[in-house]
Amino acid sequence: MAKKILLIEDDVNLLYGLQAKFSVEGFSVATDAGSEKEEILEKIRALKPDYVILDIILPRVDGFEVLKEIKTDPQFTGLPVYIFTNLSDDDSRERAAKLGADLYLLKIDFNLDEFVEKFKKIISNAEKINV
Repeated sequence: MAKKILLIEDDVNLLYGLQAKFSVEGFSVATDAGSEKEEILEKIRALKPDYVILDIILPRVDGFEVLKEIKTDPQFTGLPVYIFTNLSDDDSRERAAKLGADLYLLKIDFNLDEFVEKFKKIISNAEKINV
């Protein structure tokens, strides 16, 4: 059964590029262009994704708030959240880590292919550790 990813990203080119790349790699991908926090949380409840890839800078909601809600809601216990953002400052990294982000990746460090490959390696390694 395909692993499910929820991509939360407001840059539609990046959103659909990642969706296409992950789909080709055999993932089931749902997207959200940065709607309201409650809509995002409802989508997570309905989809029950295996992974969330979250941008921090979104038009209608603070990504840190979404991260906090996911990591403090007992329904989502164990749901990995990978931050994929342009915020490269240490304060943002520390804040994400304190809120429970599983990984913090910068958009400027990857093209689409590299990011998908990195993500696959990360989850493969995580699955080996958790077996």
